[in-house]
Amino acid sequence: MADSGYKSISRIDDPKKKTHGWYVRVYFKGKMHSKFFSDARFGDKDQGLQEAIKYRNELETKLGKPRSERTVVQVSPRNRSGVIGVRRRRKSSGRKGRPGGYEVYEVTWSPGPGKMKRTSVSIEKYGEEEAFRRACEIRRQKEEEIYGKPMQANGTEPQEQEEAAQTSE
Repeated sequence: MADSGYKSISRIDDPKKKTHGWYVRVYFKGKMHSKFFSDARFGDKDQGLQEAIKYRNELETKLGKPRSERTVVQVSPRNRSGVIGVRRRRKSSGRKGRPGGYEVYEVTWSPGPGKMKRTSVSIEKYGEEEAFRRACEIRRQKEEEIYGKPMQANGTEPQEQEEAAQTSE
């Protein structure tokens, strides 16, 4: 969280450059959007902050970024499943019957700032396609609980993400 107490809004006070105001930076889909709100232009520090908050909220709505004080995870080049928060991995079992471990689709989500939860779906139990489908469904449900709607990566619908990931494996 920025020093303003509001996500994506930082305070800049540089007496040498006579710069005092709020700096809004919204990063979404690989692009940074920024704007500076000087105290002098908006009357005072508090008015500048109110304008910065208003601008940030309107910009996020325009971009399609969900309004949340939480960090919104986006597509990473390291993600090989094609679905945010879903990855294929080998789990060590700790059981005598599976000394080498077993393959799962692991689902992660953040229910609140600084918190991480995860669960997994067994590929052995459900098969590759069904395990991936179930993992994607769990992730979609968690997104709806947290953000009120499923997230979209690169402008694609969640169903399109799932289909793209299956064809790339």
